[in-house]
Amino acid sequence: MLISLGHTTHPPDDVVDALLECHQRIRRFTALALAVAARPDLSAAEARDTCAQVERYFRQALPLHVRDEEVIVTPRIAGLRPDVDAALTTMNAEHAEHAPLLARLFEALRQPVDRPALHTAATALEAAFETHLQQEEQVLFPALRQLVSAELRKAMLVELRASRA
Repeated sequence: MLISLGHTTHPPDDVVDALLECHQRIRRFTALALAVAARPDLSAAEARDTCAQVERYFRQALPLHVRDEEVIVTPRIAGLRPDVDAALTTMNAEHAEHAPLLARLFEALRQPVDRPALHTAATALEAAFETHLQQEEQVLFPALRQLVSAELRKAMLVELRASRA
């Protein structure tokens, strides 16, 4: 099997750490799509199961992460610094720009998997996500740690977890 979905030994105790875990999952599932595209030796069953995992993640979990950033994070740090506001504007625009890239990925994941199309779609998505995730990790997440109290970050984490319940 290409992927094992393990659980952390303890859940993160800060909203930034929870968001970073989401970023790692985004990277992991994008890499998984690329792995399926690069592995013609996979059995049909393994390719089908892995594609289903990738699609499920990007259809179900990614929208929750986007919601967290737009509904939980943005209001707490908007207006605190000009560089943060610029990064928030970019982040929200990129969320919309990811939709057609995801649509191409979903089309390529259909069975039987179209490996060349999957490679093209996953490569484009990987590039878009990496730029997007790095900006959040370099600007927004440090701003959350520096400009938002630990108490408010804990409240944000509770809100993030409640959105998953």
